[in-house]
Amino acid sequence: MTISTEETPSASDEGAVVPALQLRHASKSFGSVIALHDISLHVDPGTVTCVLGDNGAGKSTLIKILSGVHQPSDGALLVAGKEEKFGSPRDALAAGIATVFQDLATVPLMSVWRNFFLGNEPVKGFGPFQFLESAKARRICREELLAMGIDIRDLEQPVGTLSGGERQAVAIARAVYFGAKVLILDEPTSALGVKQSGVVLKYILQARERGIAVVFITHNPHHAFMVGDRFYLLNRGRLRNEFVRDKVTREELVKAMAGGAELEALAHELESVSR
Repeated sequence: MTISTEETPSASDEGAVVPALQLRHASKSFGSVIALHDISLHVDPGTVTCVLGDNGAGKSTLIKILSGVHQPSDGALLVAGKEEKFGSPRDALAAGIATVFQDLATVPLMSVWRNFFLGNEPVKGFGPFQFLESAKARRICREELLAMGIDIRDLEQPVGTLSGGERQAVAIARAVYFGAKVLILDEPTSALGVKQSGVVLKYILQARERGIAVVFITHNPHHAFMVGDRFYLLNRGRLRNEFVRDKVTREELVKAMAGGAELEALAHELESVSR
């Protein structure tokens, strides 16, 4: 069942939940090419918001706007009710928006704990006499991973030796530790098997339980339905449908994702061929 897209209540409304992240009528053009057109969505704290779409739907452009890589050509981006204009991903990260891309930004030959702190290593001393606090880094890494339900026996092992699901889990725990209020996950299950996908979905739910607003970008409606609270469907740069969890079934979500009437026409065509 599709619900209408309405403006989110403002922070001044009594009892209203201020979205952790929000787009209002955002569009993005690259010359004469319109990548996104009039996109409005909101992500509430402690929820999982799923953005679904096939290749070419505009998901990558949307991620880049939310993570500070691009600014919208029109419309507005709001963080905790305040309009923001990010000049870079570092600005977005400073505002509490962490993005885990498909490549995970890890160094395969470096240890798990070194990847956990990559670029943010704890040090002691002053000026040129600073030293890496390796024991502290290992302790924090293990504690944070365990808090997310991740038990990696040897933190010294190269992160490249972990399974795909475990690497995703390390990247998620890292973002949570460094203060992410909004966690954007770019197709985290796309290259994983069934079991490892389940591992990642479990950690998504654990991040939600810690009050983090999760944006789950995916083309898999089955994975989305297992963890999502709200669903947005993109198609050719436009928002085609919006659903909330208690007003949609998995079958309806799959059908909407597959194109509805187009899917029925394809099924009818296949049925006639098989006769």
